[in-house]
Amino acid sequence: MELLSMLTSQLGISEEQAVGGTGMLMGMAKEKLGGDFTQISDAIPEVSGLIDQAPSAGGGLMGAIGGLASGLGGGKVGSLLSLGSGFSKLGMDAGMITKFVPVILGFVKGKAGSGAMDLLSKALK
Repeated sequence: MELLSMLTSQLGISEEQAVGGTGMLMGMAKEKLGGDFTQISDAIPEVSGLIDQAPSAGGGLMGAIGGLASGLGGGKVGSLLSLGSGFSKLGMDAGMITKFVPVILGFVKGKAGSGAMDLLSKALK
């Protein structure tokens, strides 16, 4: 898949890490967007499979910190930090989350246009 190739080459990660990280981010977006997520899944048909392959994102210290930050008005940082535990399971630190986002957004913009990218960008905050 083209997106996974972009992530592995630009971020220097394995395909397993690219699949898991993308799946977690897209799962979070799907949860936030509900029916609007079809704009993303229509552009990237493989997204459902990526979500299914992602490790559990919640739990652990990073999940608790993310939930607390979100509850305190942390917004994007809180939501993204809640994925830290899942990224840790993949052998990546939480800082990699913010490196995934621009690559995924650029890919979605190229496949589905600015509208879908803007929608996804809001969901990943």
